[in-house]
Formats: sequence, C-alpha cells, structure tokens
Amino acid sequence: MLYQLSYTPAARWSGAFIEGAGDRQSPLPPVLCSATMHAPHHPPIPVETLLLAYRSGIFPMADRREDSEVFWVEPRERAILPLGGLHISKSLRKVLRADRFTVTLDRAFEPVIRACAEPREDHPETWISERIVQSYIALHRAGHAHSVECWEEVAGGERVLIGGLYGVSFDRVFCGESMFSRAPNASKVALAWLVALLKRAGFALLDCQFMTEHLRSMGAVELPQRDYRRLVDQAHGRPRTSLGTAWRAFNDGADYASGVAAGAGAGAGAGAAEGVAEGAGAGEPEGLGAGLAESASPGQRIAQFLTQTS
Repeated sequence: MLYQLSYTPAARWSGAFIEGAGDRQSPLPPVLCSATMHAPHHPPIPVETLLLAYRSGIFPMADRREDSEVFWVEPRERAILPLGGLHISKSLRKVLRADRFTVTLDRAFEPVIRACAEPREDHPETWISERIVQSYIALHRAGHAHSVECWEEVAGGERVLIGGLYGVSFDRVFCGESMFSRAPNASKVALAWLVALLKRAGFALLDCQFMTEHLRSMGAVELPQRDYRRLVDQAHGRPRTSLGTAWRAFNDGADYASGVAAGAGAGAGAGAAEGVAEGAGAGEPEGLGAGLAESASPGQRIAQFLTQTS
C-alpha cells in the first residue's frame, strides 16, 4: 500500500473487509474481518497464509501500533503503477543522475519496515503493528518480501538510511506496502529504482493498493478490484530474472556495488542477501543491455533505462 508514512483508519474502508473466503481451499478463516485472529499469543501470520491472501487480492492491516490482531482488507478500487507509465519530473531525473543517494536492495529490510512504522507529527498512529513487522520479516526471509534502501553519506564517510520502501513479491507481481523519507526525494528515488528493477527483471504488475496524491503524481491509476484480480492472474509465472540480478546490472562497476557502510545491514533479516527474489537463475540477462552506457553511474543508468522503456 505504498503509503508515505500514512495511516488510514479502518472505518474509511467500510465494506472493504472480506466475508466468505471459504470458496477457496485455504488456511484463511471463513470470515475475514477486524479482530478475527484469536491465537493465544498472536504469533506472526504464516508465510503461506500471507502469500495466499496476496494472490487473492487481500492484505492485512492493524488498527494501531500496539494492536496484536489484524484485519484483512480488499479495496473496491485498486491503485497500480503501470511499469511503463512512471512520471519522472525534471527535478527527480536530475537527482537520479546526480547519484545523490546510494541505493541498495534487501540490505536493511527490518530497519526500512520499522522506519515506515514510525509516527510523524500529522500521523501519530500506524497500521504497521509489531505483529505485522514480524510477519513480513518472516516473509522476507522466505524470499517474498523486499526492500529498496536510500543511503546518504555524512561526516566521516558513514552512510545513514534516509529513505526506502518495502513490498511483497509473488509470481510477476510486486505489492508495494509502505515507504518513508527523511530527506527530499528519497522515497521517489526508491520508487524509481523499484520500477526499473521490476521492468528489467520481467515483472508485469506493481500494485500500490490505495491511491494517494503522491502516487498519482508519479503515474499511478485506479481500477476496479475485479480488473486488478485479472491482472494478477495474467501475471502468473516466474520473472525472467531476480531483483538482485537486476540491481547488480545497474550497479556493475559502481564503487558501492559490493556493499555499503559496515552498519548498513544492521537489523536485516537472515537470508536477505540480494538475489533472493523468486525466479533467480531463470534466463537471467547479463550486462546492461543495448543503449545503456557502461561508463555511466548507477543513477544515470536508471534514468536512462526508464526514459528508454517508458
């Protein structure tokens, strides 16, 4: 749901709760609504349950940070960002080409999701509870949740995390969950990199779940849930390569391609090395491809690739 550190009360989505998922063979309860999970200690949501939910067009949220229960949501209108329709302003293109930020993949998944859950002045609450955090860390370890991180170098050469996003991948679908920014344009740069990685890897659909003005300005569109489900069905199958391989293609020869500062991966989930995306090894392309300058910096390559393929 690629929120910019935002929270929307469940009441706003009245009628969006799922009732009667019993027509599918699944571990999901037959009625999905607020406060339906009553496990004694509220363990993380099983990976298989999360993946089944996403394939069915639904996803979990919590009412507040300390809430141990979740509800399942199916928006009537779904926001998606067409991979060929990303709007990049001149100012954002300049930021990309200048490589203001070091951009990595899956180097700090847990710090990213926790940054997305932090309160801010106009939104003190969050839908990302600790139970959701732990559930998505497990999904990340299983190779089905990924983060894009933006780092900025400070005094002494240390790089600090100043923006990023995370989401869920299955088949050729990526569902954006949330993003954050502690510096101007950081989340936009992360989103631009995500789109480039998805296109290069052979994904077909970037789901943003709920529309925001931030997403609309970058090219997101809305469509009925039934049409979204049709796109999910059409995106069945493995991408032609992994997100990690796509990241390496854009960073080949860059001075930070082998890693960032020693603390960059602190808190990242075990097994979160680049390239864990499903589909790795399936006809992975090598090099940058036609038209992309080998001598260009990563940001220049991203800007050029998005211009050529949009």
